[in-house]
Order: sequence, then C-alpha cells, then structure tokens
Amino acid sequence: MSGQVPLETDQRPWGSYTVLDDAAAHKVKRVEVLPGKRLSYQRHARRSEHWFIVSGTALVTLDGVQRELLPGKSVDIPAGTAHRIENATDADVVFVEVQHGAYFGEDDIVRLEDDYGRSDS
Repeated sequence: MSGQVPLETDQRPWGSYTVLDDAAAHKVKRVEVLPGKRLSYQRHARRSEHWFIVSGTALVTLDGVQRELLPGKSVDIPAGTAHRIENATDADVVFVEVQHGAYFGEDDIVRLEDDYGRSDS
C-alpha cells in the first residue's frame, strides 16, 4: 500500500480513524482515541478484531473484564465479544485495528453502552 492515499478518514466524538486497507476478507484501520474518551461498548456478529497498541496506554474491556495495554501489546476480540477501548490518560492512544470476517459494515455494530447518545447502527 506504500504511497497510496488512505481509503477513508472519519472524525468521531472520541477521536478519529483512517482506513488503511479494505478487502473482501479484512479491513485495517488506524484509530486515534483522544484523552479522556472511549468508544462505545459494543459487539459485532460478523467480524472479529485484533487491536495492536502503537502509542499511549489503553484500557480495554472484553466481556466486562478490563485490562491495560501498553505500546507493543495486542488483544484479539472474537466475533460476539462485548468490547471497548478507553483512553484514561492525557496523551492520545493510537492503535491498529485489523477486522477479519465476512462483513465490515457499520450496521454490524450493536452498542451496549455509548457516552455520546448513539444507538445501534
């Protein structure tokens, strides 16, 4: 992908993401989470995810269990697992998200909790 323009960049209430690669069986995003922000607590039926922390200290919740991830660490999120990433620090958290499965649409998000008043897509 060297030298190619990113496929999509989107601003969200918690930060932003940039799609780096989008194929039939996977999608890769670079995600930035602003200090004090977190993504919705959600699950997906049709995809799994792998998060690799690039910078910052992330607080990750999987099915109600929280753990801290530092740069260089990663976590696998099987399809159907409730998950969230949070930035409780004063520096940005940056991670790479690799989605794997049969479908990557935003309508495969079931939000269980959301700080920004959004409902299921």
